[in-house]
Amino acid sequence: MLRKAFVSITLCAVFLLLPFVGLKVNALSAESISAPSAVLMESSTGKVLFEKNPHEQRPCASVTKVMTLLLVFEAVDSGKLSLDDEITASEHAAGMGGSDIWLEKGETMSADDMIKATVVVSANDAAVALAEHISGSEDAFVEKMNSRAKELGMNDTVFKNCNGLDEDGHITSAYDVALMSRELTKHEKIFDYTSIWLDNLRGGKTQIVNTNKLLKTYNGITGLKTGTTNDAGCCMSATATRGDVSLISVVLGCKTGKERFADAAALLDYGFANVSVKELTLPEDMPKSIDVNGGMTDSVKLECKVSSKIVVDKGNGAKITTEIDLPDKIDAPVEKNRKIGTLTYLVNSKKAQSFDICAGDSVQKTSFGALLEYVFASLISL
Repeated sequence: MLRKAFVSITLCAVFLLLPFVGLKVNALSAESISAPSAVLMESSTGKVLFEKNPHEQRPCASVTKVMTLLLVFEAVDSGKLSLDDEITASEHAAGMGGSDIWLEKGETMSADDMIKATVVVSANDAAVALAEHISGSEDAFVEKMNSRAKELGMNDTVFKNCNGLDEDGHITSAYDVALMSRELTKHEKIFDYTSIWLDNLRGGKTQIVNTNKLLKTYNGITGLKTGTTNDAGCCMSATATRGDVSLISVVLGCKTGKERFADAAALLDYGFANVSVKELTLPEDMPKSIDVNGGMTDSVKLECKVSSKIVVDKGNGAKITTEIDLPDKIDAPVEKNRKIGTLTYLVNSKKAQSFDICAGDSVQKTSFGALLEYVFASLISL
């Protein structure tokens, strides 16, 4: 009897759970995310997959350092900063307080170790030391931060410092944090630091442990930055990759660290469950040239630069098709790079992305002078 009862209960459980096997996370409500402001973005395309008060201006604590690190890696790329450079801590840098590595005035450390400290333990003193080394002063560096923010379209953001300590008017938004996080992750070297769980500085005298606890618990996590202050609450920009999908999950203003990590993980789960990323390629029926009326040549080659990706729904059998909009002929003269038509990609018949089809060469209009020039050039080449 007990065995039969057990089998019956087991079968009931199987049938009850069967509809949920392989189920996608079809919806994510604003109420299910405790953070007052949040954004989930697909990294390669910049497509926003979820948002909750995305442009609400808020402090973001040490997530500010995403912009600091972006400028640091841009300085490395330009040759202005070497990872081997020795950086000396100023009195201003050493006096930061909050999360730090207890730099003393005059203490030197390599740029590599300063970056490691900034990323792994969110060291405010190391961030300021890097800023001063690159720009001469923190104020000058902050000007660059705000200038770079404008270039990225971060319209909700004003930086007042480079480390995220609470300061009146130091504000951003979840959307803006996603924008600067996306830009930082284009510098793949950052992942050498964000993936560190445990390390040390000062020849082993100072141990550091990453503030990003998702490194130990979330499949595919790659970074990026946490932050906590009284004004900002618990904040995070989390990045993760599985297969061809890379996501950026931003949460601002959580009440606790536990809520922060839970919200960030829930957003990432939703993204990985629901979307895939496809590489766009030129269609096979893309014309290679177009006829030209009244030109020195009777056709001109066509160019269409398609080097992009597209986000599609994972579970609905997304069908990608193309539409080519081109005239039968064009009239001379034709300038190189002139737009001739449009290549449009559609997902399930809905317009998704378009690219210009352009002239690959110039074509002069037929004239006596042009003919004479052509003949002369031909004779010289003999």
